[in-house]
Amino acid sequence: MRAMVLGAAWLPLELECRATPKPGPGELRLRVLACAVCRTDLHIVDGELPLPVLPIVPGHEIVGVVDALGAGVEGFAIGERVGVPWLGHSCGCCAFCLDAHENLCDAPRFTGYHRDGGFASHVIAEAAFCLPLELPETDAARIAPLLCAGLIGWRSLKAAGEVARTRRLGLYGFGAAAHLMTQVAVAQGREVYAFSRPGDHATQALARSLGAAWAGGSDQRPPEPLDAAILFAPAGELVPAALRAVRKGGRVVCGGIHMSDIPSFAYRLLWEERSVVSVANLTRADAREFLDFAQSHPLRVHVKTYALTQANEALADLRAGRIEGAAVLVP
Repeated sequence: MRAMVLGAAWLPLELECRATPKPGPGELRLRVLACAVCRTDLHIVDGELPLPVLPIVPGHEIVGVVDALGAGVEGFAIGERVGVPWLGHSCGCCAFCLDAHENLCDAPRFTGYHRDGGFASHVIAEAAFCLPLELPETDAARIAPLLCAGLIGWRSLKAAGEVARTRRLGLYGFGAAAHLMTQVAVAQGREVYAFSRPGDHATQALARSLGAAWAGGSDQRPPEPLDAAILFAPAGELVPAALRAVRKGGRVVCGGIHMSDIPSFAYRLLWEERSVVSVANLTRADAREFLDFAQSHPLRVHVKTYALTQANEALADLRAGRIEGAAVLVP
């Protein structure tokens, strides 16, 4: 097998040829069809998240075909197409797991972080955390972004509040997650206000083409007070900006795993029962809900594809903001 491997933070990924691994008990081996490149991968490569395991193969938005079954695996068949998300294991016995919050598990294992991920020709995954992919879309490259940008976006959207109370929704940072959640939110009957980097007119045009009622720079105020806002951009300075944009009682959701420091701001921005919350990881229940939604509401997924050996180029393009939609590696 081939894999793009991170040896240390800030170093380029290096191509390695390895023996194709065998799945252990309860595991699947997948031949990778596509793996999207997430901003979390960038945080890992850039040393913004502590690295518990090195070397590591990044990548956690994986679409693959089952080509080997470990002992005891049931419910999957050779040749079946499945997805592998960020949450690769939860303990099942801590207080959070027992309370249906496995996203907050005390002993989790994340794909492409604790265990090798999908920047490779093959990957081993725990069968219990693999997702059957029964979707109308057949292009693996267009499915892959659903497995993190879509899933975290969905959890963030739920955290923003019920549709009846959050009709006007702001999305800050119009990348992979926001371009999917714009379509979801519009299908739910919400008005979407999209915020991109100031002056990024191409991204703003993309947002409007996907149904956004308004699109502008993150330095602008929306034409109407927002009921809620989701921050997908890892920029802490956007938190007070979003608080200025939401109405009394509004909510700001931070959807990323890492964010730059939030600057101090006047208490009046938080007053009047505004709130700031974060979203961490995902649950398998989130995945089932979102994939069911995507099955009945096909989404337009904008991707830029790269060969496996172009993983460093894809990360550089993501870092520089040169991608509309999602970057996807296609081994």
